[in-house]
Amino acid sequence: QVQLVESGGGLVQPGGSLRLSCAASGSIFSIYVMAWHRQVPGKQRELVAAISTIGSTNYLDSVKGRFTISRDNAENTVYLQMNNLKPEDTAVYYCKVEVRLHGAPARYQYWGQGTQVTVSS
Repeated sequence: QVQLVESGGGLVQPGGSLRLSCAASGSIFSIYVMAWHRQVPGKQRELVAAISTIGSTNYLDSVKGRFTISRDNAENTVYLQMNNLKPEDTAVYYCKVEVRLHGAPARYQYWGQGTQVTVSS
């Protein structure tokens, strides 16, 4: 019912930048919180950044000042601008959205397929 398409991952040197995108499509009535999480093998998935409908944001402490989350409500898209990347940022990054579908009062969460970010020299 909802499809999320992520893009923008890749290999970058320490200190470099990447911009992740996640576009939502389907039978969407409204999108509430949009967020980025990341996961490395053997560790739990962690919240990196989240943004509300009105633009309120919160960040993982280790990325504050380096990452910026934003959203385009008209395009149902969330972005993550990552600057000054460090090797410890290496992970698979997943977007997550909370949506209300047409004809349904409940809210549902959907995950993207994940995109690999590798920071290495």
